[in-house]
Amino acid sequence: MFLFSYYVGLDVHRRSISFCVKRADGTVVKEGKLVATREAIAEWARSFDGPWCCGLEATICSHWIYEQLKQYATQVQMANPAKLKAISAAKRKNDTLDARTLADLLRCNLFPACYVPPLAYESLRCYLRERALLVRARVMFKNKTAGLLIERGVLYETKKLHGKRYFAGLLEQNATLLADLKPLLAFNRTQIEQLEEMDNIIVRQLVCDPLLKERIELLKSIDGVGDLTALTWAVEVGQPSRFPNERHAISYCGLCAAERESAGVQKRGPLSKQRNRFLQTTLIEAAHMAVVHNQKLRAIYETECQRGPKNRATLEVARRLVRWLLAIDRQYFASGNAVAA
Repeated sequence: MFLFSYYVGLDVHRRSISFCVKRADGTVVKEGKLVATREAIAEWARSFDGPWCCGLEATICSHWIYEQLKQYATQVQMANPAKLKAISAAKRKNDTLDARTLADLLRCNLFPACYVPPLAYESLRCYLRERALLVRARVMFKNKTAGLLIERGVLYETKKLHGKRYFAGLLEQNATLLADLKPLLAFNRTQIEQLEEMDNIIVRQLVCDPLLKERIELLKSIDGVGDLTALTWAVEVGQPSRFPNERHAISYCGLCAAERESAGVQKRGPLSKQRNRFLQTTLIEAAHMAVVHNQKLRAIYETECQRGPKNRATLEVARRLVRWLLAIDRQYFASGNAVAA
């Protein structure tokens, strides 16, 4: 194990960073606060006279600080907040103590480091998650439009409601009933169209990205896997080497139950909340569609339906999709064709 001269714990916030520098024996060298700017971090990082490592907790403002520190520190690690019970369960909690605890975890080799995707994937992930927000907003406006029509007793065909021509004809047929609501309905319709247009732009941009294009085409070789499933997998997973085996990938996607075992008694709960919710939602939706287009998955689904509820069968199909996606991804990266991030 490589020994560092200094072990640095960083408690990061939007405006300030609390730090604690310790030696391997636990001696505090220095601690304090610095302003959370690139210039201040660079000046502080250059002050070390020996090899040093640092650790910080994963928060909304951690990633740019992580990338900035990589230029100066010998090693930088980011911690999974869910595993930092040494901080969250403490009786006394403040920025100084949190930084000390992180430094102690580092020097004792107990730091719960998590995977940090390459910087190129970070920007792609921002676009994909923005798209998820647009989809939720579009559904909200669609539901509101349908609610306004229901309140006035206007009959409509649900599957056709949001079609441009059908919606315009519906307003014309019920002009008297909807006269006072016409501005609201027009506003909702405009929002739906603009959100859908932006959604399509983001998907087209991601599919054509040089970092993802070839990878997505390979993932789509699985019958039942389309652009959105392949995109979500590639962007949210980043590099498949982060998973030591299939079970870890399935757990990360939120497709297995929480496990509690004590004194030889094992209990299984509902699906764990510690997961990537974007992958979980996408894979479950893909599983519903994949059984229509993929005969092997259809056979798995029908077999599982004979053993238990349909929801469990859908989960088994989603788990099989994860295994196939991971296998193709590993072959792609092993072949050396992956574009450098």
